[in-house]
Amino acid sequence: MTTSNTLANLLAPLVALQRLLARFNDQGLIIGGVAASLLGKPRLTAHVDAVMLVSTDDLPRLIQAAAQEGLTPRITDAEAFARRNRVLLLQHRDTGIGVDISLGMLPFEVEAVERGILHSLGEVSIRLPTPEDLVIFKAVAHRPKDLLDIQAIIASHPDLDRVRIEDWTRQFAQALDMPELWDDIAKLF
Repeated sequence: MTTSNTLANLLAPLVALQRLLARFNDQGLIIGGVAASLLGKPRLTAHVDAVMLVSTDDLPRLIQAAAQEGLTPRITDAEAFARRNRVLLLQHRDTGIGVDISLGMLPFEVEAVERGILHSLGEVSIRLPTPEDLVIFKAVAHRPKDLLDIQAIIASHPDLDRVRIEDWTRQFAQALDMPELWDDIAKLF
């Protein structure tokens, strides 16, 4: 399966997720592999990730609105899981594609949402983080594929605001006691 086919398969869940974001005043972003494919280098991804600035108190409303957009819980007691882990695990009803919504609350997540950009996919527009903010999200996730995504974003956007990336990544590195968060990223610039 090619990357363009993968993105085409993800279009219906992306549209549903973007409509859900709109119901919550666009207080969210599409992140993860989809954003990395659009802002860096296209790659295969099997699900859709987002971050939304939604309180756990709003979970019942979020779950109900998601269902109206064709996004239903993919685990039993998704609300309790989301309260504990700050991630709502959904799936697109028609395609079965997983949709993970992280419940953002950190100052960086608030800033990233405020700085979000609309990206056009033909007739559809989706909200993405800036390339800098996606690098920061990926730095914190810090899996091998995230480091490859960061490398591709840096190659695609040579004028990145390195000061912003370094500042936020160092803050996360300190808070998580993981100095490698910045050290590994610094090598990629």
